[in-house]
This record gives sequence, structure tokens and C-alpha cells, in this order.
Amino acid sequence: MKRNVIQIILYPGDQSGYVAECVGLPVITQGSTIDETVKNMQEALALHLDGENLEELELSPNAPIIVSMELQPIHG
Repeated sequence: MKRNVIQIILYPGDQSGYVAECVGLPVITQGSTIDETVKNMQEALALHLDGENLEELELSPNAPIIVSMELQPIHG
């Protein structure tokens, strides 16, 4: 079954910045800001998928990237 989207989980880093992990593909990156982290992930995915057979990866061509962000709970 082909995946129609590429899902990314974005969360705060242990000490600073942000980390982004791809669900279902072995791609992870980080950045100082959310924007930088998302840009780094786009570049990392492009490099990872360059020359790959998307059929073998069960990935639809031009699959959109969906980013979910983990937030810290709000304590009152």
C-alpha cells in the first residue's frame, strides 16, 4: 500500500533547538528554529530519496510532507 504523505514529527531538542524525525523513513535532522528544522528536513528527504525507486519504498510520487509538533504540557 502506497503512502500518500510523508509524516514528520517535530519536537524540542534536549538542550536547545528542535529535532525532526520522519515516520517510516530513516531520516532525522535538527535546527535552531522551527523554520530551520523544517528546511533541513526537506533537504534531508530530498537527498535520501534522490535516485530511489519510490515504488520500492511504497511512496507516492510528490507525496506532501505533513509536520506534527509535540508541545510541552501546560501546567497551571
